[in-house]
Amino acid sequence: MNNKARSPIWISLVILGLALTGCVQSQMAGSAAITDQDKALMENPVELVNQLSNNISQARMEQLNVLSPGWFKKAESAFFSAQNDLEKGNEIADIRQSVMESRAHLQKAEEIANLSRITLTNTLKAREMARSAGATMFEKEYRRVEDSFLDLTRAIERDNLSYAQNNRDTVIEAYRELEVRAIKEETIGEVHALIARAESADARKIAPLSYGQAVEQINATDTFISANPYAKKEMHTMANDALFQANRLVVVTEQINRMKNMKPEEIVFMVEKHLHTISVELGAQDMRDQDYQTQLDNIIGSVESLKSDRTFMSEKNQALQAEMETLNADYRAQIDALNLRVATLEGKTREDQMAKERMARERMAVEQRLAAERKFNQLYVAVRNYFEKSEAEVYKQENQLVIRLKAMQFPVGKSIIMPENYALLSKAQKAIRTFDDPRVIVEGHTDTTGSDEVNTLLSQQRAEAVREYMIANQTLPPDSISAVGYGSERPLASNATSAGRAINRRIDILIIPQTKPI
Repeated sequence: MNNKARSPIWISLVILGLALTGCVQSQMAGSAAITDQDKALMENPVELVNQLSNNISQARMEQLNVLSPGWFKKAESAFFSAQNDLEKGNEIADIRQSVMESRAHLQKAEEIANLSRITLTNTLKAREMARSAGATMFEKEYRRVEDSFLDLTRAIERDNLSYAQNNRDTVIEAYRELEVRAIKEETIGEVHALIARAESADARKIAPLSYGQAVEQINATDTFISANPYAKKEMHTMANDALFQANRLVVVTEQINRMKNMKPEEIVFMVEKHLHTISVELGAQDMRDQDYQTQLDNIIGSVESLKSDRTFMSEKNQALQAEMETLNADYRAQIDALNLRVATLEGKTREDQMAKERMARERMAVEQRLAAERKFNQLYVAVRNYFEKSEAEVYKQENQLVIRLKAMQFPVGKSIIMPENYALLSKAQKAIRTFDDPRVIVEGHTDTTGSDEVNTLLSQQRAEAVREYMIANQTLPPDSISAVGYGSERPLASNATSAGRAINRRIDILIIPQTKPI
């Protein structure tokens, strides 16, 4: 007999079965009562089982499998039975009965789960945080704590709340210990591996300082995480510092091992080569004839100069944009005024027209001169504010701006620019770039110590050194900067005193703006 022919029979059997299983249904708290949806699904056992499958999946996502493990297991077992009956083509009554049982067990599981959520609120939170931290990587330990947690929920299922309440703090602490351990593994596990690698390369013996620093940092990080497992920002900052020290330890250890068979001079040459390569890339002076600290200061000063220069260029571009907008507005106003005057002169004689044009040219020349003077004065004020009084004097000399670098110092009898002067020269660069493509003259001056010939040459060399520095840092094109040495010809103070001689030893930078037609 086919299923369609049997339909009236199995529907009757279902109804009869429901009546016969009243005792089971009373235990299920009425949860298996036939709904309108159930009646519609009676004709489709496949859909009935599929819907139950979705219910089981949703219950698992809501953690009923751990919050009420016993009742969930019963619900899942009944579902598997319904699924098995469906696959074997068994009677729909059997499928229906298994579905009803599974739903009843799920309802009971939900009731117990709600009680577990209330009773074990902090335990559930500790469990979730441990899992989020990656505690499941410690399989045996995590399984042991998880079994203890399930003991609590099973006790709740047995209506033994006192057991759950008395033992939940122990489970919470176990979860937290795993959480901290997982956090440490994630944040500093690699650090431990790196330190172990360095130890295998004899780091304790050959790199004791680096080894001590790395171990100290990892211990401090470990202690901090134990005390502050939720201070994630600080924790990761310390972990990154520990990772840096561990990597550094590995590098130092490997470098020492490589250098074991090197001769002292070879080591010196290697370090020198590194410093020189950086200097070349920065366009800094070749200072291999100086001590290492001076070479390093040379590099640092060059970098600081480039950074300052880049910042200034960005600020200047913004200022130029604003200035252009202002100038455009002024020019439009001037053109409007000229057009108005031209209009008033329309119709006059040729002589009047020529007079008008001559007047316009004269006016434009005056306006150009006044605009240039106004702009020069504004730039003068700006440049003067770049320097401290102890660093430089800034003053106007007709249409030129003079920057007297009072703090510029050279080694006695030499023209080498020392790194301590880079900051001052960076400000001088900034001052030059404040103007639009000016002409620049670098003047070198000395005191009267020594012969005139020596002083003239030395002043020229020092001026040339400053010029080369400006060119290397792309302050202006080479043909826009010149250098001249005056020796002791232009003293500012008496050479009879040490203070006077110090004043006379100087570098002056003359900035000559280039007048452009408006």
